Amino acid sequence: MLNVPSQSFPGPSSQQRVSSGGRSKVPLKQGRSLMDWIRLTKSGKDLTGLKGRLIEVTEEELKKHNKKDDCWICIRGFVYNVSPYMEYHPGGEEELMSAAGSDGTDLFDQVHRWVNYESMLKECLVGRMAVKPAFPKDYHEEKRLLNGMLPKSQVTDPVAKEGPSSPSYDWFQTDALVTIVIYTKQKDINLDSVIADHRDDSFRAETVIKDYSYLIHIALSHEIQEDFSVRVVENVGKIEIVLKKKENTSWKCLGHPLENHNSLIPKKDTGLYYRKCQLISKEDVTHDTKLFCLMLPPSTHLQVPAGLHVYFKLTITGTEIVKPYTPVSDSLFSEFKEPVLPNNKYIYFLIKISSAGGFTLELDHLQIGDYVSVSNPEGNFKISQFRELEDLFLLAAGTGFTPMVKVLSYALTNIPSLRKVKLMFFNKTEDDIIWRSQLEKLAFKDKRFDLEFVLSAPTSEWNDKRGNISPALLSEFLERSLDTKLICICGPMPFTEQGMKLLHDLNFSKDEIHSFTA
Repeated sequence: MLNVPSQSFPGPSSQQRVSSGGRSKVPLKQGRSLMDWIRLTKSGKDLTGLKGRLIEVTEEELKKHNKKDDCWICIRGFVYNVSPYMEYHPGGEEELMSAAGSDGTDLFDQVHRWVNYESMLKECLVGRMAVKPAFPKDYHEEKRLLNGMLPKSQVTDPVAKEGPSSPSYDWFQTDALVTIVIYTKQKDINLDSVIADHRDDSFRAETVIKDYSYLIHIALSHEIQEDFSVRVVENVGKIEIVLKKKENTSWKCLGHPLENHNSLIPKKDTGLYYRKCQLISKEDVTHDTKLFCLMLPPSTHLQVPAGLHVYFKLTITGTEIVKPYTPVSDSLFSEFKEPVLPNNKYIYFLIKISSAGGFTLELDHLQIGDYVSVSNPEGNFKISQFRELEDLFLLAAGTGFTPMVKVLSYALTNIPSLRKVKLMFFNKTEDDIIWRSQLEKLAFKDKRFDLEFVLSAPTSEWNDKRGNISPALLSEFLERSLDTKLICICGPMPFTEQGMKLLHDLNFSKDEIHSFTA
Protein backbone atom coordinates (compact mmCIF):
# COMPACT_ATOMS: atom_id res chain seq x y z
CA MET A 1 0.00 0.00 0.00
CA LEU A 2 1.33 3.44 -0.88
CA ASN A 3 2.09 5.97 1.82
CA VAL A 4 0.20 9.18 1.05
CA PRO A 5 2.29 12.19 2.18
CA SER A 6 0.90 14.05 5.15
CA GLN A 7 -0.26 17.66 4.97
CA SER A 8 2.64 18.79 7.12
CA PHE A 9 4.78 21.52 5.59
CA PRO A 10 7.47 21.66 4.54
CA GLY A 11 8.70 18.21 3.52
CA PRO A 12 11.95 16.90 5.06
CA SER A 13 14.18 18.84 2.68
CA SER A 14 11.83 21.63 1.69
CA GLN A 15 12.88 25.23 2.11
CA GLN A 16 11.40 28.59 1.43
CA ARG A 17 13.99 31.09 0.40
CA VAL A 18 14.00 34.59 -0.98
CA SER A 19 15.83 35.14 -4.25
CA SER A 20 17.57 38.37 -5.10
CA GLY A 21 16.27 38.29 -8.64
CA GLY A 22 12.63 37.71 -7.80
CA ARG A 23 10.20 35.58 -9.77
CA SER A 24 7.83 36.64 -12.51
CA LYS A 25 4.14 35.99 -11.99
CA VAL A 26 1.70 35.42 -14.82
CA PRO A 27 -1.72 37.13 -14.75
CA LEU A 28 -4.35 34.49 -14.02
CA LYS A 29 -7.69 34.21 -15.78
CA GLN A 30 -10.91 35.11 -13.99
CA GLY A 31 -11.91 32.28 -11.67
CA ARG A 32 -8.37 30.89 -11.38
CA SER A 33 -7.31 32.31 -8.00
CA LEU A 34 -5.87 30.36 -5.08
CA MET A 35 -9.28 30.18 -3.42
CA ASP A 36 -10.80 28.93 -6.71
CA TRP A 37 -8.20 26.13 -6.76
CA ILE A 38 -8.97 25.20 -3.17
CA ARG A 39 -12.68 25.04 -4.01
CA LEU A 40 -11.93 22.77 -7.00
CA THR A 41 -9.89 20.38 -4.84
CA LYS A 42 -12.80 20.16 -2.39
CA SER A 43 -15.39 19.56 -5.13
CA GLY A 44 -14.85 15.80 -5.34
CA LYS A 45 -13.79 15.99 -9.00
CA ASP A 46 -11.27 13.35 -10.09
CA LEU A 47 -8.13 15.45 -10.71
CA THR A 48 -5.76 12.53 -11.33
CA GLY A 49 -7.75 10.59 -13.91
CA LEU A 50 -7.23 7.43 -11.87
CA LYS A 51 -10.59 7.41 -10.05
CA GLY A 52 -9.01 7.56 -6.62
CA ARG A 53 -6.41 4.81 -7.18
CA LEU A 54 -2.78 5.34 -6.17
CA ILE A 55 -0.13 3.64 -8.29
CA GLU A 56 3.60 3.12 -8.35
CA VAL A 57 5.17 5.03 -11.24
CA THR A 58 8.27 3.90 -13.11
CA GLU A 59 10.65 6.38 -14.73
CA GLU A 60 9.50 5.14 -18.14
CA GLU A 61 5.84 5.76 -17.26
CA LEU A 62 6.60 9.22 -15.84
CA LYS A 63 8.34 10.27 -19.07
CA LYS A 64 5.20 9.51 -21.11
CA HIS A 65 3.16 12.17 -19.31
CA ASN A 66 4.89 15.27 -20.65
CA LYS A 67 2.12 17.26 -22.35
CA LYS A 68 0.04 20.17 -21.11
CA ASP A 69 -3.15 18.11 -20.90
CA ASP A 70 -1.30 15.10 -19.48
CA CYS A 71 1.46 16.43 -17.26
CA TRP A 72 2.95 14.39 -14.39
CA ILE A 73 5.72 15.76 -12.20
CA CYS A 74 7.69 14.01 -9.46
CA ILE A 75 8.48 15.97 -6.28
CA ARG A 76 10.50 14.21 -3.59
CA GLY A 77 9.55 10.76 -4.82
CA PHE A 78 5.82 11.43 -5.19
CA VAL A 79 4.14 11.90 -8.58
CA TYR A 80 1.40 14.48 -9.22
CA ASN A 81 -0.84 15.09 -12.22
CA VAL A 82 -0.50 18.88 -12.45
CA SER A 83 -2.56 19.30 -15.65
CA PRO A 84 -5.65 20.53 -13.71
CA TYR A 85 -3.43 23.04 -11.86
CA MET A 86 -1.93 24.61 -15.01
CA GLU A 87 -4.32 27.57 -15.23
CA TYR A 88 -4.13 28.23 -11.48
CA HIS A 89 -0.33 28.35 -11.29
CA PRO A 90 0.97 31.90 -10.55
CA GLY A 91 4.26 31.13 -12.32
CA GLY A 92 2.50 30.18 -15.56
CA GLU A 93 2.18 26.99 -17.59
CA GLU A 94 5.66 27.21 -19.08
CA GLU A 95 7.27 26.92 -15.65
CA LEU A 96 5.35 23.72 -14.85
CA MET A 97 5.99 22.27 -18.32
CA SER A 98 9.75 22.63 -17.81
CA ALA A 99 9.47 19.71 -15.37
CA ALA A 100 6.84 17.72 -17.26
CA GLY A 101 7.42 13.97 -17.21
CA SER A 102 10.44 14.27 -14.94
CA ASP A 103 11.67 14.90 -11.39
CA GLY A 104 10.84 18.54 -10.62
CA THR A 105 12.27 18.61 -7.07
CA ASP A 106 15.18 20.91 -7.89
CA LEU A 107 12.94 23.29 -9.84
CA PHE A 108 10.48 23.34 -6.95
CA ASP A 109 13.25 24.21 -4.49
CA GLN A 110 14.43 27.02 -6.75
CA VAL A 111 11.17 28.82 -7.56
CA HIS A 112 8.20 27.32 -5.65
CA ARG A 113 9.47 27.78 -2.14
CA TRP A 114 6.26 29.27 -0.75
CA VAL A 115 4.05 26.43 -2.04
CA ASN A 116 2.80 23.78 0.36
CA TYR A 117 2.73 21.28 -2.47
CA GLU A 118 1.73 18.28 -0.33
CA SER A 119 -1.47 20.01 0.70
CA MET A 120 -2.07 22.09 -2.44
CA LEU A 121 -1.67 19.09 -4.78
CA LYS A 122 -3.06 16.40 -2.48
CA GLU A 123 -5.99 15.67 -4.82
CA CYS A 124 -3.56 15.46 -7.78
CA LEU A 125 -1.45 12.68 -6.24
CA VAL A 126 -0.92 9.83 -8.70
CA GLY A 127 1.35 7.75 -6.45
CA ARG A 128 5.02 7.40 -5.74
CA MET A 129 8.03 6.46 -7.79
CA ALA A 130 8.63 2.72 -8.02
CA VAL A 131 12.31 3.26 -7.32
CA LYS A 132 12.80 4.46 -3.77
CA PRO A 133 14.45 7.92 -3.82
CA ALA A 134 17.74 8.47 -2.08
CA PHE A 135 17.47 10.11 1.31
CA PRO A 136 20.12 11.79 3.42
CA LYS A 137 21.73 9.97 6.31
CA ASP A 138 19.27 9.06 9.05
CA TYR A 139 20.58 10.71 12.17
CA HIS A 140 18.22 8.62 14.30
CA GLU A 141 20.80 5.84 14.04
CA GLU A 142 22.96 7.69 16.54
CA LYS A 143 21.78 6.26 19.87
CA ARG A 144 24.58 7.40 22.16
CA LEU A 145 23.71 9.31 25.29
CA LEU A 146 24.68 12.96 25.31
CA ASN A 147 26.98 13.42 28.25
CA GLY A 148 29.41 16.29 28.11
CA MET A 149 31.51 17.30 25.09
CA LEU A 150 30.76 15.26 21.99
CA PRO A 151 33.17 14.44 19.19
CA LYS A 152 33.44 16.67 16.16
CA SER A 153 30.09 17.67 14.65
CA GLN A 154 28.62 15.59 11.86
CA VAL A 155 29.86 17.71 8.99
CA THR A 156 30.19 16.46 5.45
CA ASP A 157 33.46 17.05 3.63
CA PRO A 158 32.09 19.79 1.30
CA VAL A 159 30.77 21.76 4.26
CA ALA A 160 34.00 21.32 6.17
CA LYS A 161 35.98 22.64 3.22
CA GLU A 162 33.70 25.51 2.19
CA GLY A 163 31.85 26.55 5.35
CA PRO A 164 32.91 27.98 8.71
CA SER A 165 34.74 25.96 11.33
CA SER A 166 32.54 23.39 12.96
CA PRO A 167 31.15 24.50 16.35
CA SER A 168 31.02 22.26 19.41
CA TYR A 169 29.03 22.21 22.61
CA ASP A 170 29.18 21.12 26.24
CA TRP A 171 26.80 21.22 29.21
CA PHE A 172 26.95 21.51 32.97
CA GLN A 173 24.43 21.66 35.78
CA THR A 174 23.67 22.96 39.23
CA ASP A 175 20.90 21.79 41.53
CA ALA A 176 18.34 23.99 39.74
CA LEU A 177 19.79 24.76 36.29
CA VAL A 178 21.21 23.08 33.19
CA THR A 179 23.43 25.22 30.96
CA ILE A 180 24.17 24.27 27.35
CA VAL A 181 27.28 26.07 26.06
CA ILE A 182 27.84 26.38 22.30
CA TYR A 183 31.30 27.36 21.08
CA THR A 184 30.73 28.84 17.62
CA LYS A 185 34.35 29.93 16.95
CA GLN A 186 32.90 33.09 15.38
CA LYS A 187 33.05 36.72 16.55
CA ASP A 188 29.93 38.08 14.83
CA ILE A 189 27.40 36.02 16.80
CA ASN A 190 24.60 37.86 18.63
CA LEU A 191 21.16 37.10 20.07
CA ASP A 192 19.63 37.35 16.57
CA SER A 193 21.80 34.40 15.55
CA VAL A 194 20.13 31.95 17.94
CA ILE A 195 16.66 30.42 17.58
CA ALA A 196 15.68 28.03 20.37
CA ASP A 197 12.49 26.09 21.05
CA HIS A 198 11.42 23.72 23.82
CA ARG A 199 8.53 21.50 22.76
CA ASP A 200 7.28 18.57 24.86
CA ASP A 201 10.47 16.77 25.94
CA SER A 202 12.62 17.97 23.02
CA PHE A 203 14.91 20.99 22.85
CA ARG A 204 16.06 22.50 19.55
CA ALA A 205 18.59 25.32 19.16
CA GLU A 206 19.67 26.60 15.75
CA THR A 207 22.65 28.94 15.52
CA VAL A 208 22.96 30.77 12.19
CA ILE A 209 26.61 31.11 11.18
CA LYS A 210 26.90 32.91 7.86
CA ASP A 211 25.08 30.65 5.34
CA TYR A 212 25.08 27.64 7.66
CA SER A 213 23.10 26.41 10.65
CA TYR A 214 24.51 24.58 13.64
CA LEU A 215 21.80 22.46 15.27
CA ILE A 216 21.42 21.17 18.79
CA HIS A 217 18.40 18.84 18.80
CA ILE A 218 17.88 16.73 21.90
CA ALA A 219 15.22 14.64 23.62
CA LEU A 220 15.95 15.83 27.15
CA SER A 221 16.44 13.19 29.83
CA HIS A 222 14.39 15.16 32.41
CA GLU A 223 11.59 17.74 32.38
CA ILE A 224 12.36 21.45 32.37
CA GLN A 225 10.27 24.57 32.91
CA GLU A 226 8.80 26.39 29.91
CA ASP A 227 10.95 29.49 29.98
CA PHE A 228 14.72 29.59 29.53
CA SER A 229 17.34 32.28 28.87
CA VAL A 230 19.92 32.80 26.13
CA ARG A 231 23.15 34.74 26.61
CA VAL A 232 25.83 35.51 24.03
CA VAL A 233 29.44 36.49 24.69
CA GLU A 234 29.98 38.24 21.37
CA ASN A 235 33.73 38.79 21.44
CA VAL A 236 34.41 35.03 21.71
CA GLY A 237 31.26 33.67 20.02
CA LYS A 238 30.09 31.68 23.03
CA ILE A 239 26.36 31.01 23.55
CA GLU A 240 24.91 29.97 26.89
CA ILE A 241 21.37 28.55 27.02
CA VAL A 242 20.17 28.22 30.63
CA LEU A 243 17.35 25.73 31.27
CA LYS A 244 15.44 25.52 34.54
CA LYS A 245 14.95 22.05 35.99
CA LYS A 246 11.46 21.06 37.12
CA GLU A 247 12.97 18.94 39.88
CA ASN A 248 16.25 19.56 41.69
CA THR A 249 17.76 16.21 40.77
CA SER A 250 21.13 15.43 39.23
CA TRP A 251 21.03 14.57 35.51
CA LYS A 252 23.28 11.70 34.47
CA CYS A 253 23.08 12.78 30.83
CA LEU A 254 21.60 15.60 28.80
CA GLY A 255 19.39 13.34 26.72
CA HIS A 256 19.20 11.47 23.41
CA PRO A 257 20.08 12.94 19.97
CA LEU A 258 17.29 13.76 17.53
CA GLU A 259 17.47 14.43 13.79
CA ASN A 260 20.46 16.53 12.66
CA HIS A 261 21.73 16.93 16.23
CA ASN A 262 25.25 18.40 16.53
CA SER A 263 25.37 19.11 12.79
CA LEU A 264 26.60 22.06 10.77
CA ILE A 265 24.65 22.11 7.51
CA PRO A 266 23.89 24.70 4.79
CA LYS A 267 21.00 26.86 5.93
CA LYS A 268 19.10 26.15 2.73
CA ASP A 269 18.97 22.47 3.74
CA THR A 270 17.60 22.93 7.26
CA GLY A 271 13.94 23.31 6.27
CA LEU A 272 11.53 25.50 8.19
CA TYR A 273 10.65 25.11 11.84
CA TYR A 274 7.37 26.56 13.12
CA ARG A 275 5.99 27.50 16.51
CA LYS A 276 2.47 28.70 17.34
CA CYS A 277 2.24 32.39 18.24
CA GLN A 278 -0.78 34.02 19.89
CA LEU A 279 -2.54 37.05 18.46
CA ILE A 280 -2.42 39.78 21.12
CA SER A 281 -3.77 42.81 19.25
CA LYS A 282 -4.89 44.22 15.88
CA GLU A 283 -5.15 47.91 15.16
CA ASP A 284 -5.96 49.93 12.04
CA VAL A 285 -3.09 51.83 10.44
CA THR A 286 -4.74 52.82 7.14
CA HIS A 287 -8.13 52.02 5.61
CA ASP A 288 -6.85 48.58 4.51
CA THR A 289 -3.67 47.95 6.54
CA LYS A 290 -3.46 46.72 10.13
CA LEU A 291 -0.72 46.29 12.72
CA PHE A 292 -0.77 42.77 14.14
CA CYS A 293 0.99 41.91 17.41
CA LEU A 294 1.88 38.25 17.99
CA MET A 295 3.30 36.80 21.19
CA LEU A 296 5.98 34.11 21.04
CA PRO A 297 5.54 31.07 23.28
CA PRO A 298 7.49 31.31 26.57
CA SER A 299 9.37 28.24 25.36
CA THR A 300 10.83 30.07 22.32
CA HIS A 301 13.77 32.43 21.82
CA LEU A 302 13.44 34.19 18.44
CA GLN A 303 14.58 37.61 17.28
CA VAL A 304 14.17 38.46 13.58
CA PRO A 305 17.14 40.45 12.22
CA ALA A 306 16.63 43.54 10.07
CA GLY A 307 15.90 42.68 6.44
CA LEU A 308 14.69 39.12 7.08
CA HIS A 309 11.15 37.75 7.06
CA VAL A 310 9.19 34.83 8.49
CA TYR A 311 6.42 32.65 7.09
CA PHE A 312 2.88 32.43 8.44
CA LYS A 313 1.09 29.11 8.09
CA LEU A 314 -2.70 28.84 8.24
CA THR A 315 -5.12 26.09 7.34
CA ILE A 316 -7.81 27.38 4.96
CA THR A 317 -10.66 24.96 4.24
CA GLY A 318 -8.41 22.03 5.05
CA THR A 319 -5.41 23.23 3.01
CA GLU A 320 -2.26 24.59 4.63
CA ILE A 321 -1.23 27.89 3.03
CA VAL A 322 2.06 29.67 3.69
CA LYS A 323 2.87 33.36 3.10
CA PRO A 324 5.92 35.50 3.92
CA TYR A 325 5.70 38.60 6.14
CA THR A 326 8.40 40.94 7.37
CA PRO A 327 8.31 41.94 11.05
CA VAL A 328 8.36 45.62 11.92
CA SER A 329 8.66 47.50 15.19
CA ASP A 330 5.46 48.68 16.86
CA SER A 331 6.43 52.25 15.96
CA LEU A 332 9.25 54.15 14.26
CA PHE A 333 9.84 55.72 17.66
CA SER A 334 9.83 52.60 19.86
CA GLU A 335 13.17 53.52 21.34
CA PHE A 336 11.75 56.78 22.71
CA LYS A 337 8.76 55.16 24.40
CA GLU A 338 8.48 53.39 27.71
CA PRO A 339 8.04 49.77 26.57
CA VAL A 340 4.55 48.50 27.32
CA LEU A 341 5.46 44.94 26.27
CA PRO A 342 8.87 43.23 26.53
CA ASN A 343 10.37 43.49 23.05
CA ASN A 344 11.85 40.01 22.88
CA LYS A 345 8.52 38.20 23.23
CA TYR A 346 6.37 40.16 20.77
CA ILE A 347 6.53 40.44 16.98
CA TYR A 348 4.70 43.10 14.97
CA PHE A 349 3.51 42.94 11.35
CA LEU A 350 1.98 45.54 9.03
CA ILE A 351 -0.42 43.58 6.82
CA LYS A 352 -2.66 44.83 4.01
CA ILE A 353 -6.05 43.09 4.13
CA SER A 354 -7.31 42.13 0.68
CA SER A 355 -11.05 42.44 0.15
CA ALA A 356 -10.79 39.66 -2.44
CA GLY A 357 -10.46 37.10 0.33
CA GLY A 358 -7.74 34.50 0.70
CA PHE A 359 -4.93 34.48 3.21
CA THR A 360 -5.08 38.03 4.56
CA LEU A 361 -8.83 37.85 5.08
CA GLU A 362 -8.31 34.66 7.11
CA LEU A 363 -5.72 36.53 9.17
CA ASP A 364 -8.14 39.38 9.73
CA HIS A 365 -10.80 36.92 10.89
CA LEU A 366 -8.52 35.67 13.67
CA GLN A 367 -9.78 36.62 17.12
CA ILE A 368 -7.57 37.96 19.91
CA GLY A 369 -6.13 34.87 21.59
CA ASP A 370 -6.11 32.76 18.39
CA TYR A 371 -2.87 31.23 17.12
CA VAL A 372 -0.89 31.35 13.88
CA SER A 373 2.21 29.27 13.08
CA VAL A 374 5.35 31.37 12.53
CA SER A 375 8.60 30.07 11.01
CA ASN A 376 12.26 30.77 11.67
CA PRO A 377 13.67 33.90 9.98
CA GLU A 378 14.43 33.59 6.27
CA GLY A 379 15.97 35.78 3.59
CA ASN A 380 19.28 36.69 2.00
CA PHE A 381 19.76 40.23 3.31
CA LYS A 382 23.16 40.58 5.00
CA ILE A 383 23.59 43.23 7.66
CA SER A 384 27.29 43.18 6.73
CA GLN A 385 26.26 45.26 3.66
CA PHE A 386 25.95 48.18 6.08
CA ARG A 387 29.62 48.20 7.05
CA GLU A 388 31.14 51.58 6.24
CA LEU A 389 27.91 52.53 4.45
CA GLU A 390 27.54 56.26 3.78
CA ASP A 391 24.38 56.59 1.68
CA LEU A 392 21.26 54.41 1.95
CA PHE A 393 18.42 54.74 -0.58
CA LEU A 394 15.09 53.03 0.04
CA LEU A 395 12.47 52.52 -2.70
CA ALA A 396 9.18 51.20 -1.35
CA ALA A 397 5.67 50.75 -2.73
CA GLY A 398 2.68 50.02 -0.49
CA THR A 399 3.41 47.34 2.10
CA GLY A 400 6.81 46.96 0.47
CA PHE A 401 7.59 49.53 3.14
CA THR A 402 7.67 46.79 5.81
CA PRO A 403 11.28 45.55 5.36
CA MET A 404 12.40 49.19 5.28
CA VAL A 405 11.17 49.80 8.86
CA LYS A 406 13.88 47.79 10.62
CA VAL A 407 16.48 48.57 7.95
CA LEU A 408 15.86 52.31 8.45
CA SER A 409 15.96 52.04 12.24
CA TYR A 410 19.11 49.90 12.23
CA ALA A 411 20.95 52.23 9.85
CA LEU A 412 20.15 55.41 11.80
CA THR A 413 21.02 53.78 15.12
CA ASN A 414 24.01 51.52 14.40
CA ILE A 415 25.99 52.79 11.39
CA PRO A 416 28.56 55.44 12.47
CA SER A 417 29.65 56.10 8.87
CA LEU A 418 26.09 56.84 7.68
CA ARG A 419 25.77 60.23 6.00
CA LYS A 420 22.16 60.09 4.80
CA VAL A 421 19.11 57.87 4.27
CA LYS A 422 16.53 58.69 1.61
CA LEU A 423 13.14 57.01 1.29
CA MET A 424 10.97 57.33 -1.81
CA PHE A 425 7.58 55.90 -0.86
CA PHE A 426 5.14 55.07 -3.69
CA ASN A 427 1.40 54.78 -3.02
CA LYS A 428 -1.88 55.22 -4.85
CA THR A 429 -3.51 57.88 -2.63
CA GLU A 430 -2.69 59.82 0.53
CA ASP A 431 -4.95 57.48 2.51
CA ASP A 432 -2.70 54.54 1.55
CA ILE A 433 0.48 55.98 3.11
CA ILE A 434 1.54 53.84 6.07
CA TRP A 435 2.80 55.73 9.14
CA ARG A 436 2.95 59.04 7.26
CA SER A 437 3.00 61.23 10.37
CA GLN A 438 5.72 59.07 11.99
CA LEU A 439 7.88 59.26 8.87
CA GLU A 440 7.49 63.04 8.68
CA LYS A 441 8.32 63.35 12.37
CA LEU A 442 11.44 61.19 11.91
CA ALA A 443 12.58 63.32 8.97
CA PHE A 444 12.16 66.42 11.14
CA LYS A 445 14.05 64.94 14.11
CA ASP A 446 16.95 63.32 12.21
CA LYS A 447 18.50 65.52 9.54
CA ARG A 448 20.19 62.51 7.93
CA PHE A 449 16.77 61.21 6.84
CA ASP A 450 15.05 62.57 3.72
CA LEU A 451 11.55 61.55 2.68
CA GLU A 452 9.63 61.76 -0.60
CA PHE A 453 6.07 60.57 -1.26
CA VAL A 454 4.95 59.69 -4.80
CA LEU A 455 1.25 59.10 -5.56
CA SER A 456 -0.14 57.46 -8.70
CA ALA A 457 -3.75 58.60 -8.17
CA PRO A 458 -3.64 61.76 -6.03
CA THR A 459 -6.34 64.34 -5.55
CA SER A 460 -6.03 67.73 -7.20
CA GLU A 461 -4.81 69.17 -3.88
CA TRP A 462 -1.67 67.00 -3.86
CA ASN A 463 1.42 69.18 -4.39
CA ASP A 464 4.22 66.60 -4.22
CA LYS A 465 5.45 64.07 -6.76
CA ARG A 466 3.02 62.09 -8.94
CA GLY A 467 3.25 59.02 -11.13
CA ASN A 468 4.92 55.61 -11.06
CA ILE A 469 8.53 54.55 -10.77
CA SER A 470 10.42 56.01 -13.74
CA PRO A 471 13.93 56.94 -14.94
CA ALA A 472 13.24 60.63 -14.28
CA LEU A 473 12.15 60.06 -10.67
CA LEU A 474 15.07 57.72 -9.93
CA SER A 475 17.69 59.93 -11.57
CA GLU A 476 16.65 62.85 -9.40
CA PHE A 477 16.33 60.73 -6.23
CA LEU A 478 19.59 58.77 -6.53
CA GLU A 479 22.41 61.25 -6.26
CA ARG A 480 25.57 60.22 -8.06
CA SER A 481 28.63 60.28 -5.80
CA LEU A 482 31.69 58.27 -4.86
CA ASP A 483 30.23 57.50 -1.43
CA THR A 484 29.60 53.88 -0.45
CA LYS A 485 25.92 53.33 -1.14
CA LEU A 486 23.19 50.70 -0.98
CA ILE A 487 19.80 50.83 -2.72
CA CYS A 488 17.00 48.69 -1.27
CA ILE A 489 13.76 48.12 -3.18
CA CYS A 490 10.53 46.36 -2.25
CA GLY A 491 6.93 46.39 -3.45
CA PRO A 492 4.53 44.48 -5.69
CA MET A 493 6.35 42.28 -8.21
CA PRO A 494 5.80 44.60 -11.25
CA PHE A 495 7.14 47.56 -9.23
CA THR A 496 10.23 45.66 -8.09
CA GLU A 497 10.99 44.21 -11.51
CA GLN A 498 10.61 47.59 -13.21
CA GLY A 499 12.69 49.27 -10.52
CA MET A 500 15.49 46.71 -10.85
CA LYS A 501 15.56 47.19 -14.62
CA LEU A 502 15.70 50.97 -14.29
CA LEU A 503 18.48 50.80 -11.69
CA HIS A 504 20.55 48.58 -13.96
CA ASP A 505 19.87 50.96 -16.87
CA LEU A 506 21.21 53.75 -14.66
CA ASN A 507 24.43 51.71 -14.31
CA PHE A 508 24.15 50.82 -10.64
CA SER A 509 25.97 47.57 -9.93
CA LYS A 510 24.45 44.42 -8.42
CA ASP A 511 26.50 45.00 -5.27
CA GLU A 512 24.79 48.37 -4.80
CA ILE A 513 21.22 46.98 -5.04
CA HIS A 514 19.19 44.67 -2.82
CA SER A 515 15.63 43.68 -3.76
CA PHE A 516 13.32 42.19 -1.16
CA THR A 517 11.27 39.59 -3.04
CA ALA A 518 9.48 36.44 -1.85
